[in-house]
Amino acid sequence: MGHTFAEKILARKAGLAGVKAGQIVDVMPDVALSHDNTASIAENFRQIGVQRLAKPEIHVIVLDHASPAPTTAHARNHKLIRQFVREQGIRHFYDVGHGVCHQVLAEEGFATPGTLIVGADSHTTTAGAFGAFATGIGRSEMAVVMATASIWLRVPESIKIVVHGRLREWVTSKDLALHIIGQLGADSGNYKSVELHGEGVAALDMEARMVVTNLMAEMGAKNAYVMPDHVTFAWLEGRTHQPYEAIYPDPDACYEQTVEYDAGTVEPVVARPHAVDNVVPVREVAGTRIDQAFLGTCTNGRLSDLAMAARILEGRKIAPWVRLIVIPASRRIYLAALEAGYLRTFVEAGAAVESPGCGPCMGNHKGIPAEGEVTISTANRNFQGRMGTKESQIYLASPPVVAASAVAGMIVHPDEL
Repeated sequence: MGHTFAEKILARKAGLAGVKAGQIVDVMPDVALSHDNTASIAENFRQIGVQRLAKPEIHVIVLDHASPAPTTAHARNHKLIRQFVREQGIRHFYDVGHGVCHQVLAEEGFATPGTLIVGADSHTTTAGAFGAFATGIGRSEMAVVMATASIWLRVPESIKIVVHGRLREWVTSKDLALHIIGQLGADSGNYKSVELHGEGVAALDMEARMVVTNLMAEMGAKNAYVMPDHVTFAWLEGRTHQPYEAIYPDPDACYEQTVEYDAGTVEPVVARPHAVDNVVPVREVAGTRIDQAFLGTCTNGRLSDLAMAARILEGRKIAPWVRLIVIPASRRIYLAALEAGYLRTFVEAGAAVESPGCGPCMGNHKGIPAEGEVTISTANRNFQGRMGTKESQIYLASPPVVAASAVAGMIVHPDEL
């Protein structure tokens, strides 16, 4: 019997001939990612009684969640992180303005095939789009990684998702991912390794693949994985820090569950408040009045996302009662969108374009809704209070749907324009 991706990579990282799902292994991460919560992690690290990081070279820190600092408390937190970075000799530090940590991790060449990545953020699964085993861990666990450069992991069972065919016009990988979550449920992948297979996945570009692996965290996945191919290798050319070796599951690997989808049957969808798996076709909520539209986040703040939205907004204005917030996922994307003219299109349409970062996704700043308001967002979570206001509602959708809805002032299918 063959082995899944998770079994093969964790066996290799643990220095073992083979492992099985359910087995506990001690491994040394290749990359350890953290962000604004590094200050509290550093405090936990000091409580362990260790003075120096075991391997400072594996740590990547990105200030993105409350960036730029919206309050004195956030500014103080950032100051403590900068001091810790200097004291510990952490070379891979990305201060305010670089962008969302998951996008920066990819752009700077840390997410590569066969890499073991741990991150103090649940959406670390995003890096699985590159064939990495990338998983979120807690702050205390990250403190231990700082102290020992190692962590124990339970080898997860694996789910194989096979996508056949190709997506239709105005249907994006966001729709595909939400469709899968809506079908399987928000807890269906708890501590599971989700492998994404099929020509429908292979047809996606790197940015679209990152959307899917990002959202697999919303069904509880320990990690999500796309098989590296020519698309992966082309995107990584000139970005990586060191050689990498792709790891693939065996053809006869044993999966806990195998699910198949036809991409051609997927249509634009929306996740209604207040659960990510509360998914329905756009047509079922069409006409729902909105107050705010948000385009950005580690899910859909990439250049292709901005391009889709700009295509719809070109020559149009957002509805008078709607606020459209646009936040590119990184500085590089911001500059590319500026060069392409997308940012001008957004501003002329009436949008507010903000500096790269997480923004209102975490409810920190740059677009917190008022009580009773409705937001349609390209983010990955619509829990009650997620954007800072419990008494508001969040609908999740793709960039084309968000842009079209901003123009119409209500939730609509892009074809309605």
